[in-house]
Amino acid sequence: MKALVLLGALALTACASGAGFGNSGGLATYDDLRTAQKACADKGGTLRLQKNGDAKFLDDYACEKN
Repeated sequence: MKALVLLGALALTACASGAGFGNSGGLATYDDLRTAQKACADKGGTLRLQKNGDAKFLDDYACEKN
């Protein structure tokens, strides 16, 4: 059972990290997107809208490694 829980946790950490909720209650404002893109670029990635994501929400963007 512990192995199954550990395997599930590892699978979730392998996913792209979300951009977070920013300062506007989760809405993807210009300033929040710019801040998230800079933070992502500093980690060596590119901020992209996730598959089936809604461009209005910041949490639907993910920092993907280049």
